[in-house]
Amino acid sequence: MKRTFVLEIIRTTLKGKVTKISVGLCAGLLLSGCVGTKYLKDDEKLLFKQSIETPKGFDRTGLRDIYVQKSNRRFLGLPINTLTWMYYWGLSHFEKEHSWFIHSKNDFIRKKEKKEKKFDAKIAAAKSDRKKSNLQFRKQRKMDDINLKIENGNLPMQWGEKVSVYDSAAVTESIQKITSLAFNRGYFKARTRAEVTEKKKRITVVYHLFTGLPFTYDTIIYRVPDSAMHAILIKSLPNAKIHQGERYDQKTLGNERDRLDILMKDHGYYDFSKQYVDFQVDTTYGHHYGIAVQISISDPANRAAHKTFTIDSVRFRTDAGVADRAGKRQSVMYKGIRFNYLVDEYSKRILAQRVFLKNDSLYSRENTFATQRQLANLDIFKFVNINYDTSGGKFIANIFASPLNRYSWTNEAGVTVTQGFPGPYYSLSFKKRNIFQGLEIFELNGRYGFEGVAGATDLGGVYKSTEANVNVSVTFPQFLLPLGKRADDLGRVNPKTKLLIGYTYTDRPEYQRSNVTFSNTYTWENKRTTLYSFTLTNLQVIQSTLDPAFDQLLTDLQTKQGNNLKNSFKPSLVSSMIFSMTWNPQNYGNQERSSYFLRIQAESGGTLFNFYTPDYAISRGLEIYKYLRLGVDFRRNKVIDKNTSVAFRFNSGVAYAYGDNKSLPYEKYWFVGGSNSVRAWRPRRLGIGSAPPPINPDPSSSGVFNYQYERPGEIMLEGSVEWRKKLFGFVNGALFIDAGNVWTFAQSAPANPSEPTTAPWAGDGNTKFYFDSFYKEIAVGTGFGLRFDFSFLVLRLDVGIKVWDPARKVGDRFVLGNFRFTGPYDANREPVIYNIGIGYPF
Repeated sequence: MKRTFVLEIIRTTLKGKVTKISVGLCAGLLLSGCVGTKYLKDDEKLLFKQSIETPKGFDRTGLRDIYVQKSNRRFLGLPINTLTWMYYWGLSHFEKEHSWFIHSKNDFIRKKEKKEKKFDAKIAAAKSDRKKSNLQFRKQRKMDDINLKIENGNLPMQWGEKVSVYDSAAVTESIQKITSLAFNRGYFKARTRAEVTEKKKRITVVYHLFTGLPFTYDTIIYRVPDSAMHAILIKSLPNAKIHQGERYDQKTLGNERDRLDILMKDHGYYDFSKQYVDFQVDTTYGHHYGIAVQISISDPANRAAHKTFTIDSVRFRTDAGVADRAGKRQSVMYKGIRFNYLVDEYSKRILAQRVFLKNDSLYSRENTFATQRQLANLDIFKFVNINYDTSGGKFIANIFASPLNRYSWTNEAGVTVTQGFPGPYYSLSFKKRNIFQGLEIFELNGRYGFEGVAGATDLGGVYKSTEANVNVSVTFPQFLLPLGKRADDLGRVNPKTKLLIGYTYTDRPEYQRSNVTFSNTYTWENKRTTLYSFTLTNLQVIQSTLDPAFDQLLTDLQTKQGNNLKNSFKPSLVSSMIFSMTWNPQNYGNQERSSYFLRIQAESGGTLFNFYTPDYAISRGLEIYKYLRLGVDFRRNKVIDKNTSVAFRFNSGVAYAYGDNKSLPYEKYWFVGGSNSVRAWRPRRLGIGSAPPPINPDPSSSGVFNYQYERPGEIMLEGSVEWRKKLFGFVNGALFIDAGNVWTFAQSAPANPSEPTTAPWAGDGNTKFYFDSFYKEIAVGTGFGLRFDFSFLVLRLDVGIKVWDPARKVGDRFVLGNFRFTGPYDANREPVIYNIGIGYPF
């Protein structure tokens, strides 16, 4: 490909969309290495691309990482090896005698000598052996760090990649690995052929895998001489990992071995191990592509059968690590558990509920791990260890728990990045454990901060918003309900009750707002994959003091635009019950394997007011709300390889008000737009339906629409697809598409009834949700972004670009070609939206 031709394509494609600097950057990337061939020697060739062609239906999991030799990663799939250029750019500085900008090898060597002399002097001057040991340890860590840089190069070299020089021997090894992978999945007659093509010193390798028909389990035979074990195995067959008629898979056999190991350990076989489980496969048995597998569990070498272990006693030391005092340690038996401690300070009843090891019961691996996990969930102990003593012909379960500090303080200072301008904050937390000696947790949290926000009554103005809040809570490790003896059976679900009282104060130029909250929440979990939460009582008393100009603005918004922001500032009493379920079976968000996540939340507001209205609300004229609200949030992260993943999200919600005022509390409306939503729109400014926002009096500065006001809806739909790719070091890139909108159950007043003719391209003003046409009003945005993964946090920068804008009239809604990075703007020139966030958007 000629570089001049490539540059012409860039100029034509990006004409009018980016600045000359952007074009220069693209040109620089191409001219600074292109596909990496400039770094090859005369007799070398570049491994440019590899792929594997497989039969239809073949599971391609693991194929991307099977190559013996990897080709260089390319920027966004384009023929641009930026990482290769980065490596050799760093190498050019590394080989110099001295480099001012990037460290050279000699710089690291001189730095090592300097640090070594500095540490040696400190060690020689140290007066105590303890300080000398500490300095020697620090010196060794520093030397190891510098040696690593001398060996691996400077930062660009570590982030970049050496040019991938084609190696024919690696192709042969890859053929063997691909064939072996297919063989292990039951394709015993598989073969692989490599097709190698060359063009301008660039090698492309296509591996063609021919699998043939798979071999399946025709017969499964179990050979277990131990009759007790045989009975346990036969009873567990519905949970087996392999079944007759299924395709042979070596990984599945390994999973079956693990299952049998856990199964036997859960039935008392403490000293059982996987080495007793053996598989024998016969391919000559049955039909041509059928195999017989014999699963054997052998007996121990010195015994005729495996031994089951029965727990003789359970001992629980609640203060492991605390030094003994002569004659002070106590030993008390409670519900079959012998508690041992210096000070009787923990509720034995609560602890016993979370111990699932019982006298005269068979050893169980699951019960052991469950006991350890549920005791750790109390947040009372630093660590919990369980071991078994088999000496003296006994089988004794020993639980050792080391307590955490009873009092703890934490404080934090930082910068808040929300919908406004960054501002500092400070938070302080105090925690007291075991406050009533029932393993309760008392917490006192306070936070104070301020940030810049756009003024609601002065377009373009920026003012300071101050917010302070204090929360007091007590968490009980049980349900505060009259359950009687049934409470003893709930330890496995980690039951908790949290009582909270909170106060929040917000001070802005337009208003001062206070919110007093009381809530009573029960939480529990199921098999570590599903978390349930039920807030039986959530009461909020909201009081606001409004600036007169702002009060008039809210009135105009409600009467002229149907925006119910005014309801948010009425003195009100909000009561609700909330139930939520979070299903997370695969640890959503991990980068090693694909995962998914589902959250469902249902809320009933004002339920109590259907039967009784408190005199407190009547005497003070507080607004009462009655409503139903439901939200469903589904997310999926599909890991393609260690550097690439694709994330999906679908989020929906509906809220229906049935009270006399036919209104929701403002916080209970749904909103779309922002860094965690549809990123091509400002936070909470998308919608409603096809109703356009007010026309901007100065479109050249920020676009034709005035997005000053939030757009609340009663029905919400949104979805996102995001492609994530590691670029280099801690920098990741992303491309995304977002879509969504909000609607109301009833038609609202037009957004700008006084200006029906000033914007002929504006939408029809519909806000009502219609099943047969809502899809036409779903806004679509796209964009790109960077994620800086600092391990302790992820800083995210996204650029959102509008694609489909339902606020415009039919026929004028496709606006992708209108985006601009800089003004001035007008009806045909839309500004992009810059988003800053912490963590991934979903």
